[in-house]
Amino acid sequence: MNLPQLENLVNVDDDVTNDNYGHYPDKRPIESLLYYGLVLVDKPAGPTSHEVVAWVKRALEIEKAGHSGTLDPGATGLLPVGLGEGTKALSVLLLGPKEYYALARLHSHVSDDRLKRVMHEFTGELYQRPPQRSSVRRVTRVRTVYEFDHLESYDRLVLMRILCQAGTYIRKIIYDVGEVLSPGATMVELRRTRVSNLSEQSSLVRLHDLADAFLRYKENKNDEKLRRLIIPIEHCLEGIRGITVRDTAVDALCHGAPLAVPGVVAVPEDLRVGELVGVYTLKGEIVGLGQAAMTKDEIEQNARGIAFAMKRIIMKPNTYPKAWRSKGEQAVNVKVPTEVDLDRLENENADEL
Repeated sequence: MNLPQLENLVNVDDDVTNDNYGHYPDKRPIESLLYYGLVLVDKPAGPTSHEVVAWVKRALEIEKAGHSGTLDPGATGLLPVGLGEGTKALSVLLLGPKEYYALARLHSHVSDDRLKRVMHEFTGELYQRPPQRSSVRRVTRVRTVYEFDHLESYDRLVLMRILCQAGTYIRKIIYDVGEVLSPGATMVELRRTRVSNLSEQSSLVRLHDLADAFLRYKENKNDEKLRRLIIPIEHCLEGIRGITVRDTAVDALCHGAPLAVPGVVAVPEDLRVGELVGVYTLKGEIVGLGQAAMTKDEIEQNARGIAFAMKRIIMKPNTYPKAWRSKGEQAVNVKVPTEVDLDRLENENADEL
């Protein structure tokens, strides 16, 4: 499997991987895929996002799953669901844009030209206050609308396409457009078609198809359909660049150690200090998320030192053999410029519609 985030890396050293440990992402056994997998659910209208996740857990007989970005019960479309430890990677999706198709009803007739002018005014940075029925703090915050297109009108119904920053309240945008127009407007239907690098152009998964595929796997070990529906969690990390590390460095990272220069194999040519990256094995498995404490040139020029501070661990410890000493070692707190606060992103975007 060729991962875009690992293309065009520059080797700062050479090494090979041991096939006796870990798995290439596209060759994981089903048991491992259920621990590091991603399901692009086509959420139906009716259930909450949390109910959809509960159904996925029940259908796959797993204990842990989570989604990226809440959809209202009445909304449909793309709901990325991470499985097992893969849930820890979902926060990266909040760094990318989201796309919605919304059907709004104007409370009185307005010309298309006037409507388009007002919609254009709602592109760029907007101040929004979360609605009362929101799971986040009701404080005013700034969100960016990148594109706001008028697609079609019929009587007082308007079909819109909105490309925006994660955490933008679509219902609130439509309400505010209606207020500017004077007569008012109400959101009737909403469908999400894109989350960061993931879109509905990929094969979205219906819940009953997922249940059927897992039942078929349990009964006769035929995993062909299940593998089409569950993809490696690494696919949701294409929005940030990656680096690769030696097999001998992996287990130390899984236990919370920072990544020292000797463990690094390849990095982007223009790596920036403070940049959030995915840390991968030489097989392409995600180990965790880290922030760069050195540039590529500094890594090449130094034989020692901390190159990356680990911000989130995804891979289970002991997946690779231990190749580090713990006696007398102390944890190193590496301070690097913080460009991305993953915990803050998750808290602010817990409920976005």
